[in-house]
Amino acid sequence: MTAQEKEKNRFWTLRYTLINVTYFMVFCGIHGYSSVFLLGKGFTNTQIGLCLALANLVSVFAQPFIAGLIDKPGPLTNRNVAIGSTVCIIIGSVLLLFIKDSIAVIFILFAFIYMVQMAYQPMIIAMNFEYSRVGCKINFGLARGLGSLSFAISSAILGGVIARNGVDVLSIFDIVVLFAAVVILLTFIKPSGKEEPVKDNNDISSEDEKPHNNIVEFTKEYPKFMLFIVGVVFFFFAHNLINDYFIQLIRPLGGDEKLMGYAVFIAASLELPTMALTPLFLKKFSCESMLKFCAVMFLVKTLIMTFATNMVWVFVSEACQMGAYAVLIPVSAIYVSRIMAKLDRVKGQAYINVAITLGGVFSGLICGRLLDVYGVKITMLIGSLVTVMGVIITFIAIGNGKRKTLS
Repeated sequence: MTAQEKEKNRFWTLRYTLINVTYFMVFCGIHGYSSVFLLGKGFTNTQIGLCLALANLVSVFAQPFIAGLIDKPGPLTNRNVAIGSTVCIIIGSVLLLFIKDSIAVIFILFAFIYMVQMAYQPMIIAMNFEYSRVGCKINFGLARGLGSLSFAISSAILGGVIARNGVDVLSIFDIVVLFAAVVILLTFIKPSGKEEPVKDNNDISSEDEKPHNNIVEFTKEYPKFMLFIVGVVFFFFAHNLINDYFIQLIRPLGGDEKLMGYAVFIAASLELPTMALTPLFLKKFSCESMLKFCAVMFLVKTLIMTFATNMVWVFVSEACQMGAYAVLIPVSAIYVSRIMAKLDRVKGQAYINVAITLGGVFSGLICGRLLDVYGVKITMLIGSLVTVMGVIITFIAIGNGKRKTLS
């Protein structure tokens, strides 16, 4: 084995796993505890909703813009953008530690770091494929699954720590982990070498296949898929309602930050086995069947949370994550690869990511105000009705979701 071959096989999965672990630990601190942090800073539910909606909305436009810059030759690589984004979040988190009384400044800073942390997630994913093309051996599924596990463990620990020490501990936690992330990213240098061709057994493209670059052309080519995207927006309206306002939802049931941490731990830790077993499930069930199943599970999770009378039912609701979010993320990616030509697959996955983010936008704009005016029960009932609509839309869309050229 040559020196270059040894370099290409030197702990790439471990190092890429550490990038995912540190990313999702901070994701837990910023996104998982966003309401807890902002409530601790004196925000109302309406102000929290506006802050998160703004951050998600900017992220919708930032993600494709940044991806377009990276695609062009130059110094902006996936790794460099990830390093720069991490440094920006460190700066924002340090400033949040010293700003105590200005809600307006905290609003802007938190929206900024929330948006940046969301926007560079695709760069973390893209690094796997970029490095694999030059021969680096990376087990993406293992790295991503351990990232979810790190989110779960962080959530379980942070809940109790916040209950004892206050919300500023979140910024300190983020800063420490982010510094570790920068060191890991700085040492994660892609080896030089010629890119290797990647085999694609699902490639249904032909030489005369043309990409559908604008949304009108894309919708005409994949109308059922775009209808499915609408369903995803509806699922993530309620999904983000639960995640972003979790502490507000469980306090009437006797919950606190510590119990919230345990509940989120249950949901996130159950993602790992489902994601790991997805290839086995797909040998027995079609993508269409699994996507319909996950649509129903999103509804079941929301209904249980809506009618929960104590924290036991909250834990049951969170356990449904293994059949909802944990199925949607890997199966939707495979579904895209099977129904779309190669030149459209990146856009197809991007539309799913945008739909997920838009669910957060609408949830932020609407649900914070609903909680302030009507309370938890009415807000959750509306979330359940929206999810019912998402299930209906998905069942209509998925049945004939294949490309015209495959029918």
